Amino acid sequence: MAQKTSFFLTLGNFLNLIGHSPRLLKKFSSAWRFSREQAKFNALGGTIDCIRPIISEYKEQAGSAQGHYFHQDLLVASFIAQNNPQRHLDVGSRIDGFVAHVAAFRPIEIIDVRTLKDTGHENICFLQANLMDSSQVKDDITDSLSCLHAIEHFGLGRYGDPIDPEGYKKGFNNLIRMLQSGGTLYISFPIGDQNQVQFNAHRIFHPQDIFHWTPSIKQLTLKRFDYVDDAGLLHTNISFDQLPKGIVYGCGIYTFQKN
Repeated sequence: MAQKTSFFLTLGNFLNLIGHSPRLLKKFSSAWRFSREQAKFNALGGTIDCIRPIISEYKEQAGSAQGHYFHQDLLVASFIAQNNPQRHLDVGSRIDGFVAHVAAFRPIEIIDVRTLKDTGHENICFLQANLMDSSQVKDDITDSLSCLHAIEHFGLGRYGDPIDPEGYKKGFNNLIRMLQSGGTLYISFPIGDQNQVQFNAHRIFHPQDIFHWTPSIKQLTLKRFDYVDDAGLLHTNISFDQLPKGIVYGCGIYTFQKN
């Protein structure tokens, strides 16, 4: 064992000298494990029809239980389950995440600037529309509305949407228009200590910047604020003065009620 360890350390040093990362050594080690396990499978009488090595997952975790989408999708879906609104509309959120969570227990209507093939799920209804365009928005149509990790893209063209530097403000104003009095709006987006436009990927906003996007914000009352930090961990129901300094790419999750 000591000789094998010494050999791999020496090989690692050699690879560093010629400009290769020790990650390459890990690949060699994984390939060696694959070869041994294939031989064992054959020796035990197993039949192999084709070779398709997947050698990068030997030591990975069972899955990812952190990050923006994991936490926001589960959290907001749980809010909707508790509140049981008459109608829930979503704008631009992830189909195979948040929308799927909600569709598992109730109908959800989704709106996106992009097209969507028929999902085959009776609880999902789709409408294509551009939420930056006021003419495509109707007033007071729902008592529950979500827009998760989407508004930061409005107007940057990433998803085929029209270029508009003020797109996120227009979209937010139209979300407020769609919401009925007493209704709930769930909205999330990347947060950091400074506003940034990282064209054309997304924007990052200061956590309190949303309160300056449109005068229509006066129609809303913030009911709670949750956020995911840079490490992908969720912090629930906190005040803005509890936010640490130095956030680079967190996720703010806002729950508003329309007055």
